[in-house]
Amino acid sequence: MLKYFTTLSILLPFWGQAQNFDLGSWNILNIKYNHNKNLSVFGEAQLRSLQFYNNFHYYEYKGGVNYKIQKNVKLTLGAGSYQTYKEGGNFVLPKNNDEFRLWPQLILFQSIGKLKIEQRYRAEFRFTSNGYRNRFRYRLGASYPFGKEKNDYKPFQVSASNELFFTDKEPYFERNRLLFAFNYKPSKSTTLQIGYLHQFDYKINDETGRDFLVIGCYFDLQRKTKSDVSIDTDIKDN
Repeated sequence: MLKYFTTLSILLPFWGQAQNFDLGSWNILNIKYNHNKNLSVFGEAQLRSLQFYNNFHYYEYKGGVNYKIQKNVKLTLGAGSYQTYKEGGNFVLPKNNDEFRLWPQLILFQSIGKLKIEQRYRAEFRFTSNGYRNRFRYRLGASYPFGKEKNDYKPFQVSASNELFFTDKEPYFERNRLLFAFNYKPSKSTTLQIGYLHQFDYKINDETGRDFLVIGCYFDLQRKTKSDVSIDTDIKDN
């Protein structure tokens, strides 16, 4: 684990400087607590910048509850605060958007051998500084775990996903978000993520579409008295 972070810390600055386009940063901290094999709660914070750890323009914090109604079906109800600032510096005022969001979600899972396919459907009820809005999101993704198995899980995972954003008002289509990620599990309860995310926005100002380096840290906690909680191999949220 120490070697992993040392290599990462050496390579990231050179990677950022070598880009011939503005590579932003997309940072995620997620904590999930599993009450049992079906019920869990989570909290997450994100911080984003339009250049390589500069021009920070966005942050969010959110939380919610998950419930697996079947092995391959999971329901989520989440809510959070989403804050978008103007471009040109770090947290430039006035804000482009000050938003509270409530969102129910459905995830369907399917396995083909070791390959795991996910379909995510999310409706967002958005109370913004520019008025109330609805938005609907569909994400299709796949993940593949690999490496020498230990304690019932494989330490590595690669994943890819593509997500579409729609509204109920013209022009209807808002955004496309493409993510490629590599995950490393140094322990049963911890996942470290590095990835590349490309986001295209169409005529919206609540966040600017760019290319981002994704760095994520996910903690998956569970009750010590319970031994029936499965290892989380879901595609990590964004």
